[in-house]
Amino acid sequence: QDTRPTSDRVREAAFMLIGPVDGANVLDLYAGSGAMGLEALSRGAERATFVEADGRAASVIRQNLEKLRLTGARIVNADAARALAAEASAGAKYDLVLIDPPYGAYPDLEKMLATYVPAILSDDGLVVVETDARTEPQLPLELRTSRRYGSARVTLFE
Repeated sequence: QDTRPTSDRVREAAFMLIGPVDGANVLDLYAGSGAMGLEALSRGAERATFVEADGRAASVIRQNLEKLRLTGARIVNADAARALAAEASAGAKYDLVLIDPPYGAYPDLEKMLATYVPAILSDDGLVVVETDARTEPQLPLELRTSRRYGSARVTLFE
């Protein structure tokens, strides 16, 4: 009840923009129900790490993975900033980073995301940020596109 899953329409539109994810290593930040990371796994991503601070939501992700019989997943039940810092210090690299924080929280998170996300992004990696339609994310990466879908905005950086 406390999560705002990405709508089917926005999720489909995002993956049309992302393109093929075969063999990708995916990081799903602020995973909520895990819909975006689950979609990536179902489209051929090799691995997905779901970062979700809420224990109940993390449990739902685990249940969804079991129901869908998807493998290659890791669930990190932690604050996104702490998880990102740990991934960056471990030298982790991701081909696709999905960022979908609570809409109202994004402006306060942008500086932290700008610090850590470039460090964990692989050379040919892609970052997808979902925000409310009025927010235009700014990260120190090349902007690929930004599109509005109703009350949501999907912005891709590379």
